[in-house]
Amino acid sequence: QVQLVESGGGLVQRGSSLRLSCAASGRSLNSNTMAWYRQTPGLEREFVAAVHWTESTYYADSVKGRFTISRDKAKNSVYLQMNNLLPEDTAVYYCAASAPLSSISAMISGGPQTWGQGTQVTVSS
Repeated sequence: QVQLVESGGGLVQRGSSLRLSCAASGRSLNSNTMAWYRQTPGLEREFVAAVHWTESTYYADSVKGRFTISRDKAKNSVYLQMNNLLPEDTAVYYCAASAPLSSISAMISGGPQTWGQGTQVTVSS
């Protein structure tokens, strides 16, 4: 049973930076695509960024150039560096893992296999 635990959320001002971390346990996720999603109340959960098991990355247009996703296979972890945060980035951020050997596109279209519990990010203006 894979578990994902996020950390690093908080309350920051517009223009600030935060780094979210996601630690996986239970088994290695080095052959899985890992991603971050976010959700605000009343809206559907939306894709933010993904890193393939080959290290290629993909971003939502709304965060491109401001957010960077990375992974550390030795630590079975994935990170999201968020710079120049905007109030519209306020949301609960979820770490997610695909099925093994899944492509980024398959993960986005079919949905992740495993979710974390989420961490709140609030950006004040």
